Amino acid sequence: MLYAIISQDVEDSLERRQSARPAHLERLQALQDAGRLVLAGPCPAVDAPDPGPAGFTGSLVVAEFDSLEAARAWADEDPYMAAGVYAQVTVKPFKKVFP
Repeated sequence: MLYAIISQDVEDSLERRQSARPAHLERLQALQDAGRLVLAGPCPAVDAPDPGPAGFTGSLVVAEFDSLEAARAWADEDPYMAAGVYAQVTVKPFKKVFP
């Protein structure tokens, strides 16, 4: 089943994001290589594709996992969690309708 992992950053997370980004992307790449990643990306803090020093307010990942517990466990092990980037993470079942 698909799950949405919705993360909210702490204030001024940009420096922490940048340092943990390679490990974070490596995990997402593994999901993609396994054919389980639907989409993933950050939410810019300003209305621009490159927010510059404004940074990001959070992230969204939609991916396939065997269970809600497995999705939560994956989210809990994110390098952004260990680096203190995320203030809060919500994991919900997701039903894709379009496209």
